[in-house]
Parts: sequence; C-alpha cells; structure tokens
Amino acid sequence: MLVSWNTTNACNLFCKHCYRESGAKAEEELNFEEGKKLIDEIAAAGFKIMIFSGGEPLMRDDIYELIEYAAHSGLRPVLGSNGTLIDSNSARALKNAGALAIGISLDSARPDEHDRFRNSPGCWQAAIDGMQACLEAGLPFQLHTTVMEWNAGEVEELTDLAVQKGARGHHIFFMVPTGRAVNIEAETLRAEQYEQLLKQIMAKQGQVDIELKPTCAPQFMRIARQMGINTRFSRGCLAGTAYCIISPRGDVQPCAYLNIPLGNVRTTPFNQIWQENETLQRLRTLDYSGSCGRCEYKKICGGCRARANYYHGDYMAEEPWCLYGARKG
Repeated sequence: MLVSWNTTNACNLFCKHCYRESGAKAEEELNFEEGKKLIDEIAAAGFKIMIFSGGEPLMRDDIYELIEYAAHSGLRPVLGSNGTLIDSNSARALKNAGALAIGISLDSARPDEHDRFRNSPGCWQAAIDGMQACLEAGLPFQLHTTVMEWNAGEVEELTDLAVQKGARGHHIFFMVPTGRAVNIEAETLRAEQYEQLLKQIMAKQGQVDIELKPTCAPQFMRIARQMGINTRFSRGCLAGTAYCIISPRGDVQPCAYLNIPLGNVRTTPFNQIWQENETLQRLRTLDYSGSCGRCEYKKICGGCRARANYYHGDYMAEEPWCLYGARKG
C-alpha cells in the first residue's frame, strides 16, 4: 500500500493541470510535529510506501527531517517533484535522509512546450539538470509525464529520453479534470485515443528495460493481460483500496483526483480514517455500476473512480473513457 502527503501547497511553478492549484503556501499547513504524528499513524495503518509531494516538496524547509523520520519509522520514502530545485547538494541530502527514489515531471521532449505547460521559462532544462544531479548522487529517479492530446504522440520519445537520462522508470499520468485541470478538460484523451496509447505503452514495455506505468488509466491491466504482457502490478485503480492522499492541511481523500473529504488528521487519527470511513468501505466493495460492474476485468482494473465521479457525479459509476466497456455496452 502507498500513501501520498501533499506536504505543502507552495510551488515555484504554476502548472496548467495542477490538481492542488498550487502556488502560494496554504494557511494552517501541517507543521513538523503534526507531520511526525501523521507518519506514525500511516505506519500504524500498514502502509509501506510514503510519497512526499506538493506543491513542490523541496519548498518545505523540514522536508529532509520528515523523510528521515519516515525512513526510521519503517516506511519507504519517495518524492514527487517538478525537479527544478534539485541540485547536487539537495540530491545528496535527499539520499542521505533516506529517500529511495524521486519522480521528476517532464511533459514534453520539446523544452518550449514543457515550459509553456508549466508556465515557467527554463523549467525543462532545470528538470533535466535535476535528473543529472540525482544520477550523480546515486538517487534513483523516474520520469512523470501528464499526457493529453497535445503530447500523446511524444510518449514513446519521452520513454527513450528517460532511458537516455538513466531513469529507472517512466510513469504516464492520464489527466483527470481536477483543480486547474478543469480549465483544460477538452485536452483530455477520449476512449479511442486512450486505448490506443495504452496499447502503445504496453508494446513499448517489451522494448525497454525500465518500468512503464500508466496512472489514472487502470485499463492498462486489462490490455497487458490481453497482450500477454506480465506486470508486477496487481490492480489498476488503487483509490481507497491501497492508496489515498493527505492535503497540506491534513484532509484525507481517496486519491489526488477524487476530491471527496474523508476526514482530517488533526481531529481523527489517519489510521482510524483509513480503517473506518464509509466512502473507503464502499470503494472496497468493487460494486460498480454500468459497464464497470459487468466487466470481467473489474478486479484487476476497477476503472478510474475519479474520472467516473467527474463525468457521472458518482465515484462508483462506469469509467467514461473505457473503449472495452463502451463496446460491450
């Protein structure tokens, strides 16, 4: 199981798709002592991997101490970052604190397009420099790409770039309209594009040694099985079943893109929320409606619960952009 903590809303970029609408630091973010208490409760709930994200986690002054505390608590700390603040010193500090890996965002092989999407000239090169710093420090890293219509044709090229730069993996995030991303909903992939790209990614996996992982596109599990491709993953959508996220202020929700409040860790221990919350209990039934409920792959796929909620107003509804479900009716 893995959990993500948005350690801060502060960010040095202003990306068009940010689900947290990051930029300025939020009022009343969890402080260091509250962060340690949260880490204790995450470990008590049985989680193994803890993702420190943001905003930009490196804008938090105590991030190294929090990572070290998580590592000493028996968790496996990893980070999600835009990469622009990583230099040789911070890369070594992250590794020394106990960080096991870092995901660095790169959305285009073309610097100007990445910079445009993230509203910051020069951030493509800064992310590339961050990757090099991680490589030199011995800190494993992977590329994170948010895919939409405008960059879907670059995914395989970005995988090749990941290999070239020494990354351990390339995780491809299929955008869900949440936060600022609702303003660019028209750029999301639809059913046929969605299916075609997943097939390309699975085929590409047979050509490279690094791990390729579609995210918020749980149909990759069905497609991998249909193509006879083995994967270490056991399920597509993990929202509420083996994953959840905590906001900078301590609000818990099933995933980053399913903005349903489950409770706040300041008033209810995280492990209690995880074990007892009714929304999480419902997600764990897998009792979906529509084509997802009838699908023979629902135990390994699950459909994107956040996308179902956005388009249907029901997080247990069918996945709207699943071509397999649409064809079966």
